[in-house]
Amino acid sequence: MTVIDFYTHVNNPLEVVARLVGKAYAQHGRVRVLTEDEAMTAALDQRLWIDPPHAFLPHCRLTSPLAAETPILIDHIAEHDGPAAVLINTQAVLPPFFSRFERLAEVIGCDEAALAEGRQRYRFYQERGYELRAHNLAARR
Repeated sequence: MTVIDFYTHVNNPLEVVARLVGKAYAQHGRVRVLTEDEAMTAALDQRLWIDPPHAFLPHCRLTSPLAAETPILIDHIAEHDGPAAVLINTQAVLPPFFSRFERLAEVIGCDEAALAEGRQRYRFYQERGYELRAHNLAARR
């Protein structure tokens, strides 16, 4: 059953997602990032070319011809057919395919609307018996 980590009160989603991608790739090999929108997809794509500065995180968009052989897929398209161990979600809605993954990281912003949507998803997972862990990033500032 999927293990779910909630990262709440996130000020800079790109920074947190980039860190999570690096960690998930090192530990699990294949990662899928579900971004909020086209702008976030483009920004994360750019960031992963330069961060971390001492390593390369092999990534592409879901629609790339290289997607089948690339270990990190980033896109805002809410679908996923290939293999991956970890899903990182930045969208406000529940990813319809989350249960296919070993791990799910929910990245929740600081504003009240994002926190309310995150609480709804937390309750959904909790009611279905998923193992949940919460990480309040406001406490780490």
